[in-house]
Amino acid sequence: MNYFYNILHYFQKRGYYVCQRIADRLGIRAKVVRTSFMYLTFVTLGFGFALYLFFAFWMRIKDLLFTKRSSVFDL
Repeated sequence: MNYFYNILHYFQKRGYYVCQRIADRLGIRAKVVRTSFMYLTFVTLGFGFALYLFFAFWMRIKDLLFTKRSSVFDL
């Protein structure tokens, strides 16, 4: 059972970061974004989860391409 909680903790720690970034961008609470994804997943039989994975992939690519530099001398 402890193995299950370790996996659950890993996904909560890493997976919800996508919802947090979307919520920060939209100016709403992350809890609202998470529940919206859950409802969308149940209503559309998995489309919400596919949308979540698309956003996670898109944000990861964006982070790799557009790195934030603190000054001009970091080039």
